Amino acid sequence: MEIEKHTYTDLVVSNIKQAILDGTYKPGAKVKELVIAKKLAISRAPVREALQVLIKEGLVVWIPQKGKFITKLSPKQIRDSYFTGGILEAAAVCAVLDQYTPRDLKKLEEIAGKMRLVAENQEPIERITPLDDKFHTVLFSRIDNELLLEFCRRSCQGLSKFLLFRHWLQLYTAHEVYLRHQQIVDALKEGDPVVLESCIRNHYFDAGKRMAEICAAEDEG
Repeated sequence: MEIEKHTYTDLVVSNIKQAILDGTYKPGAKVKELVIAKKLAISRAPVREALQVLIKEGLVVWIPQKGKFITKLSPKQIRDSYFTGGILEAAAVCAVLDQYTPRDLKKLEEIAGKMRLVAENQEPIERITPLDDKFHTVLFSRIDNELLLEFCRRSCQGLSKFLLFRHWLQLYTAHEVYLRHQQIVDALKEGDPVVLESCIRNHYFDAGKRMAEICAAEDEG
């Protein structure tokens, strides 16, 4: 029974995330438990649990007396989020710099190489998204601090890939995405924590700045 309940919770989480990606749920939209439960033909309990998961991930916000809503970020909140994520991921990776193996470096090099092929073959830039996920998963793989990982994912990874997905693909060309990730690989191979920390931190700072500018322009328009 518990397994079935857990499966339903996962189903709702996936359903809401997909609705965010395809624009069904826009930032600031109200999320109604009863509507989702009826749509998926399930009870409200797993819907409630799923929303708690999404609140924890930062994709949904609960406002007392009003309800639950898809998170809507201001340009400043976007900059602050990327700023925080950049500092945390940079510090976390540098703290375990000596634990990355030649195999880890090879994986990162291969992922960056696939990004380069997307650019060279002029493939849809959407194909970069899963590669970016895999790249940062390898970086996170040596970090043995769940709290830190949770903060890193909440600050940037989840937000940029869901709430800001429609803008994320506009930030850089595929070739620029490749170069930005190759720089991290090169810094890891160099083994200088100062260089690596600066590289990862700036990786996020610049993305946050660009994302905030795009969202600000959209709000003005």
